Amino acid sequence: MTKKNGPNIGHNKKSFLNNPVEHIDITSFDARKIIEGMSKMSFTSRDTAKAAKIYNEMISDKNCSIFLTLAGSTSAGGCMKLYSDLVKYNMVDAIVATGASIIDMDFFEALGFKHYQGSQFQDDTELRKNYIDRIYDTYIDEEELQDCDQTICDIANSLDPKAYTSREFIKELGKFLKDNAKKRGSLIETAYENNVPIFCPAFTDSSAGFGLVMHQEQNPKKHITIDSIREMRELTEIKIKSKQSGLIMIGGGVPKNFIQDTVVCADLLGKKVDMHKYAIQITVADTRDGACSSSTLKEASSWGKVDIAKEQMVFAEATSVLPLIASDAYHRKNWKNREKRNFQKIFK
Repeated sequence: MTKKNGPNIGHNKKSFLNNPVEHIDITSFDARKIIEGMSKMSFTSRDTAKAAKIYNEMISDKNCSIFLTLAGSTSAGGCMKLYSDLVKYNMVDAIVATGASIIDMDFFEALGFKHYQGSQFQDDTELRKNYIDRIYDTYIDEEELQDCDQTICDIANSLDPKAYTSREFIKELGKFLKDNAKKRGSLIETAYENNVPIFCPAFTDSSAGFGLVMHQEQNPKKHITIDSIREMRELTEIKIKSKQSGLIMIGGGVPKNFIQDTVVCADLLGKKVDMHKYAIQITVADTRDGACSSSTLKEASSWGKVDIAKEQMVFAEATSVLPLIASDAYHRKNWKNREKRNFQKIFK
């Protein structure tokens, strides 16, 4: 590629993997004036400011438990520290995420590996020859990813052979990182330290899945399994124990539907719970395809999942607006007066 100011395209592995992604620090800049300015604009700017306002209302509401859902590749794209800081500064009480967000990205970097800036225009055949995986304009060393798979296998081999929810297994990963992390401050480790449970309802659709398949292959008669039914019950139990709830959803997919379904599940169990009082979703999905990722929060209200009084869709690529929303919330400091939920402690 010869375009002026464009990325340098290399022709061997080392030249491809020479510019690590740096994760944004929401504490290092104050976005309040930007958000306030955007509130007086139109289109996505005003939607973003409305979302920031709702998020601050969630944080200020003493009865509101806040659930963060993660889908897509924002962790690889530079938001990893942002998510960790939301937990560290008590702005999130529970997390529902894809396995890739938690294992392939967060756990992967906690082991000392990195994601690298690359180019979406690179010849993917050349990348494959160098054993490099591409996420749009971001590169991952496939050999390092396989080391991550192996570490998951090794941890599974060390555990009692029984059924675990993804929350229980990820808690074990947090315990492992407490003693073995090469990079401190990962989302998994920070959540472990702050009793914030992490659920991955599609856990095996990630490096965790490859590692657990290797574990079962090595231990055909005695091995661990992932109990996705019990984790639905566990997440619903958190919803039941919450007087009110708020959602901040990055992308859509399984995590979005999983947390919204807790209202329906509680009702089927004979427990009276309110719909999620607050909800924000940041997505680029097209609403016309009828998919879960793109369904509006008003649509979710028809299912009895989300109250429409305090909801905001932001149609934007999340890494472009989420740092502003998170920095605004951090610098308003409403989190300083929040009581910690410690939801991890309700499970034995």
